Parts: sequence; C-alpha cells; structure tokens
Amino acid sequence: MNTPYHAPPRASFRQKLGPGGAASLGLALLAGFGLLGLPVLFRLRQVLRGAHGEEPAASDAILVLGRKLEANALTPVFEARLAHAEGLWRQGFAPRIIVAGGTTGTALRSEAEAGRDWLLARGVPGTAILLEDRSQHTLENLFNVRAHLRSEGWRTLLLVTDPLHLTRAGATARGLDLEVRCTPAPDGPPFERGPRRWGRALLEAFLLHWYHTGMAYSRLIRSESQLKRVT
Repeated sequence: MNTPYHAPPRASFRQKLGPGGAASLGLALLAGFGLLGLPVLFRLRQVLRGAHGEEPAASDAILVLGRKLEANALTPVFEARLAHAEGLWRQGFAPRIIVAGGTTGTALRSEAEAGRDWLLARGVPGTAILLEDRSQHTLENLFNVRAHLRSEGWRTLLLVTDPLHLTRAGATARGLDLEVRCTPAPDGPPFERGPRRWGRALLEAFLLHWYHTGMAYSRLIRSESQLKRVT
C-alpha cells in the first residue's frame, strides 16, 4: 500500500487567505459591482470556453483534484474525475496518479483516501497512486502538490477536474509555475444544461475574477514594498 505524502500542517483561515486575502476579496466585490458585473461576465466567458480543456500529452503525473465527500462516499463529480484520470493512466499518458484532498466537512476519511480506494477497486496498482491528503481547497491542493513534484524532480502534470472548475484550477496552477495541461472529466456534473450549471458557472466566474484581482493586488503591494525600500 502506498504511503501517503503528508504536506505541512493545515494553515488557519487567516493564513489561507494570505496577507492580502480580505483586501483582494473586497476589491473583487467592488470591481464586480462597480463595473456592473462586466469583469465577472468576462471571466464567465473564459470559464465556459475553458471547460473543453486541452489535448492530453505525456506527463510526469496525473493530478485529480479532490471533491467533498457525502456521508463518507464519493459524489458523482468526484467519481467522474477519477474515472477520467484512470482512463488517461491506462492510455499511458503518465505513470502515476496523484489524488488530492484532505478531510472536509463531517467525513471520517480524506478525499484522497477515498479516491485511492476507488482506483484500487478498479485495478490501478497502489504503486501508481500518490496521495496529497491535507488540503482544504484548490490552492492548497496545488501548493502541496508543487512541493512534492519539486522534491521528486517532476515537472509536468495532467490536471483533471470537472469542466466548469477547469479554468480556475488551471489559472491557479500556472500562477504557481506548474506546467499543466488541463483535461476535463467529460461525464462530470454539472456539465448538463440547466440552472445548476449556470449557477455553478457564475460562481466559478466570480472566483476566477477574485483570483486575478488577488494576483494583481499582490503584485501591486510587492511593487510598493520594493519602492519603499529603494526610497
């Protein structure tokens, strides 16, 4: 049985937001409402276009982003992600699958452990499965995995998640200087038509808008800090 990769201890909510997290959220809300929602609509277009993903290519690993368990069981969304990752592995795109996700909600096991068990039941050997089982959200998923990749000398990832999550996950990964190709789980909800899909798409659009606002704010405060040191 594969030994899980344990990331550093969980950060507090304040640490997760970072020093400019609350400020960037405020700026994202201000820009979103002040510009009549146009920034969010711009990001919505990116979310919908990015849902189709990229063609997979040979990589060092396949990363499956976790999804909150329900009554300790996998949701259809998480199963779809795992099934897609299994298919990529069987096609030889990467020699290993990294399953990410800590213990969230009221679950008694981590998302990564539940995902590993699903893959083992489908015949994927334990030696081909790695776990990142401490993260609570996408940024932590990717940050912890980046540390592991660097320690192993790996560079490239096939990033697997559901279609509407793909654009934000890809932007976050590239913001951490990860070399990723984004490939969606084609059968993963909520890719069906209807109100739920549009509600999820709008949420993803706002979160993507917040991410880019935070990146811009971070660059700004770093620039101001450097300027103060010079002067």
